[in-house]
Amino acid sequence: MTGAVRLLGAGDIRGIAGRLGVHPTKKLGQNFVVEPGSVRQIAALAAVRPGDVILEVGPGLGSLTLALLEAVVVAAGPVLTEGICGSALRDEARPAGRSMIPMRLVAVEIDPVLADELPKTIAERAPDVADRVTVLTADALALGEKETGAPPPTVLAANLPYNVAVPVVLHLLAALPSLRHGVVMVQAEVADRMCAGPGSRVYGVPSAKLAWYAEAKLAGTVPRSVFWPVPNVESKLVVFTRRNPPPTTASREEVFAVIDAAFGQRRKTLRAALAGWAGSPAEAERVLRAADVDPRARGEVLTVAEFARIAQRRSGP
Repeated sequence: MTGAVRLLGAGDIRGIAGRLGVHPTKKLGQNFVVEPGSVRQIAALAAVRPGDVILEVGPGLGSLTLALLEAVVVAAGPVLTEGICGSALRDEARPAGRSMIPMRLVAVEIDPVLADELPKTIAERAPDVADRVTVLTADALALGEKETGAPPPTVLAANLPYNVAVPVVLHLLAALPSLRHGVVMVQAEVADRMCAGPGSRVYGVPSAKLAWYAEAKLAGTVPRSVFWPVPNVESKLVVFTRRNPPPTTASREEVFAVIDAAFGQRRKTLRAALAGWAGSPAEAERVLRAADVDPRARGEVLTVAEFARIAQRRSGP
């Protein structure tokens, strides 16, 4: 790869949108990032490695897409161009062990107008890596391994609409077990909930379910000023790394049913909150004690491993 990737600036983005007659809509959660430094930060947090397949959800006009492709150029070598790293390196200067396995980027965009335009933007601004990109016009909530193709995605990078951020992340982690790492930009409040631990005021269903799949942590705040149009809320970055779920004979669906029941009435004790799930308060107490969980506790203090123990005691020994 020898050509630099040219990122989009605020004028470029407004120009493309104006040519297409695109007016960002709240319905689709369209707030386009217009500041190159912000998309470079997200791409850096994606930690792309040689051989990775990147899944980008909601590429919009291509700001983050191009930053991810820039990261691919840097990671894959052998030539690092001046627009990216400040100086060119000859092929023989490549670090020992650097893989030449081709990377791939799958961009999933629900808006057909934007999906149709994205390949043209990539061809113009990242011609040397344009053949590594597949653009899908699809809803991320309907994605699976069949849709994303082979090899399957290993890294997720996304600027997610606030109203679907948690469902999208949970769906993709369930549908694409190949995903090992990711970074998502979401509303600050949503990010806090995703990363909260037991005992936190904002710990809840998103926190516990995401913890089943991965370790998540906050990775920075994104100011409103980098978006067009400027949103009414702050955004934050969440980085996650997949890990094994807690050991249990209960299924994920069974564990998630306990989580939903516990937080459905989060002010109540687990004995009361799980009564409907268990069949009665007495049965809920029996299951809780068998799982070594205090029936007087509330769901907000339980780890995902404890929820798994409760589900296991209900479904079997």
